[in-house]
Amino acid sequence: MNSKKKMFMYGGVIGLAAAILMKFGNPGNMGMCIACFWRDIAGALGLHRAAVVQYIRPEIIGIVFGAFIVSYLTGDFKTRGGSSPLTRFILGFFLMIGALVFLGCPLRMIIRLANGDLNALVALAGYIVGIFIGVQFLKKGYTLGKNYEQAKIAGFLFPIFALVLLIFLVIKPAFILFSTEGPGSMGAPVILSLILGGVVGVALQRSRICTAGGIRDMILIKDSHFLWGILGIFAFTLIGNLILNFEKINIGFVGQPIGHNDFLFNFLGMALVGLCSVLLGGCPIRQTILASQGDTDAGVTVFGLIVGAAFAHNFGMAASGNGVPTNGKIGVIIGIVFVLIIAYSVVADQKNKATKKSKEVSANV
Repeated sequence: MNSKKKMFMYGGVIGLAAAILMKFGNPGNMGMCIACFWRDIAGALGLHRAAVVQYIRPEIIGIVFGAFIVSYLTGDFKTRGGSSPLTRFILGFFLMIGALVFLGCPLRMIIRLANGDLNALVALAGYIVGIFIGVQFLKKGYTLGKNYEQAKIAGFLFPIFALVLLIFLVIKPAFILFSTEGPGSMGAPVILSLILGGVVGVALQRSRICTAGGIRDMILIKDSHFLWGILGIFAFTLIGNLILNFEKINIGFVGQPIGHNDFLFNFLGMALVGLCSVLLGGCPIRQTILASQGDTDAGVTVFGLIVGAAFAHNFGMAASGNGVPTNGKIGVIIGIVFVLIIAYSVVADQKNKATKKSKEVSANV
């Protein structure tokens, strides 16, 4: 099997898992959504009090365990970090703001489109524009610097965090919050969610699929390798929905589950997600996989996502089926401006360093 077919099939595993999870109880058009699932976990931990989105999602735990175990067995598990962690935290924070204004991460955007939600097309256009802008900074020398080998225990902290979440999910201590209505109350059986999450984690770790990376590489170096994974997710989610969830397919812009049709902020929200993903070196699902295989910088990014989710709900920024609140619109605009300032500043700093080094070389000649 050539690499493109293999990538397509890896994507197919993810898409089929999403369709199955939706069939067995996950919210509409949300078989898999990394941003939404981390948001639900933030709520379950009491970081926000939006009662309808509080649940320790087993899929996330399964993804982390799957990626951790397979990376450890194959030698891909490496504890590294120290590449601008605070900047990564802030970028993760704003990425989540954009995702919760659209109501989904790039993975859910694909899943929504495969279920007929045409608002995802608007979001996809915004995502591509955000990635395109990010690529221009990459061309100008944007980088968050090198990471370095760290103490091995640091790489295990993220999987340990997932293990703690599993314990909380099983024993349900009084301080953990679980929704009794709304999307947070909807979920496939825990065992099924854990197993399929684990399968998805393995597929993602072995394939290195990244929605932002696929589009970035196509724009930057005309390489469609990862795009085949994205196409596989779409195709198998669509096929799975036609077989398992046909009655739930709704082609159009209105009446979509857990979505709105504010075109401008669907576009801008995902533009912010695309821009942040390129500057971080990966979309939310890729950051989760990297964190699971020992990358502490990615772990910091994921915690930025979690804090961003808490902030979005605590300050009335997250969208709902009724549309995007004013605070959410302001948050996206501030996020785009702030992230552009970060990217411009990093590029300027790189240029200054290069100029200084060139002068030092000339002086020593």
